[in-house]
Amino acid sequence: MRTTADNVTESTAPADGHRQSHAPADRFMRRLLRLPEGKTSTAQEARSAFQKSIAITACRCIIMYLVLPFVLPVVGLASGVGPAIGLAIGILAIVSIMYSIRRFWRADHSKRWHYTAFATVIISSLIYLSVKDIINLIN
Repeated sequence: MRTTADNVTESTAPADGHRQSHAPADRFMRRLLRLPEGKTSTAQEARSAFQKSIAITACRCIIMYLVLPFVLPVVGLASGVGPAIGLAIGILAIVSIMYSIRRFWRADHSKRWHYTAFATVIISSLIYLSVKDIINLIN
């Protein structure tokens, strides 16, 4: 390994012939995400994980803000089930978003920092909504 003038540590080329270089912030994120050394993914796998996580989050929004408050009361259902459903779908959405963040980082995707910031905002919102759902379930 050698350190360049840009404070980027370059490793020697691995067996597959690809050279990787990671800035200290990238190395920190890889440790934080507990990514195994040497395992990679493709940009297509990262995009696929992103699409699935956004779809789950979108489904949560549709269920929580359209189906539960408007559709189910008309049919006579959904009395008090909103927080439980919201909590379950919110947890599923958080897990899938974390999975997609890990895929972006494993793929060394060029937009990994952008997506991490975007996903952090969504996860923060989902955590806030999950806490509200837990409070509603307790009361």
